[in-house]
Amino acid sequence: MLHVVATPIGNLQDISQRALDAFKAASLIACEDTRRTWQLLSAFNVPRPEMISYRQGNEDRVADAVIGAVKAGREVVLCSDGGYPGISDPGYRLVRRCAAEGVPFDVIPGASAVNVALLMSALPTSSFTFKGFPPRHPGPLRKFFEEERDMPHTLICYESPFRIGHCLAAALEALGDREAAVCIELTKMHERVERGYLSELAARFAKASVKGEVAIVIAGSNPKFARGPAGAEE
Repeated sequence: MLHVVATPIGNLQDISQRALDAFKAASLIACEDTRRTWQLLSAFNVPRPEMISYRQGNEDRVADAVIGAVKAGREVVLCSDGGYPGISDPGYRLVRRCAAEGVPFDVIPGASAVNVALLMSALPTSSFTFKGFPPRHPGPLRKFFEEERDMPHTLICYESPFRIGHCLAAALEALGDREAAVCIELTKMHERVERGYLSELAARFAKASVKGEVAIVIAGSNPKFARGPAGAEE
């Protein structure tokens, strides 16, 4: 069996007992960074099994080894450095192959920056769209947000800590001045959430120096969560 295991996004205490049991039973772990995963295992006194790096650039080759191990009767864990494998981290291709080839797998749930950011934003949770990391270049970045202009769903994306201001400015230009939140280092010691309108946040982060993981949450197309150019509520 292949176990697709979600791991903590910051606070190690968010690991589940089911995830720890899967790690203890595994004879092979395919992970994004073997050093990071070994730190997690060590924190919970889990003996180190065979480990292999599964990351962008070697997914196809390592997938062959993982699938071969499962077919040989081994218990295998797939994990990333934090959160769910396959959600803005390597893993989708392997899961897709397992489904196509009839290789048994399950998903062991756990922490997710998407859900934590959505709730911490205090924006509507009834429906949302997660779009991963936005493009870096201005044209594709503008299109990235323009595609969501008329959508009612709350929008969530990840971003580099060095590009928050640029991303927020592009969102403001494409979507108008909506409520949003910038979530930094979620579940960690220096967790920080900045809420406001896109115009305010874009100005606040234009030259800000930020460290850590960042998720940006933006309200969907709804006058209740937007204001006009002059700053008055619509």
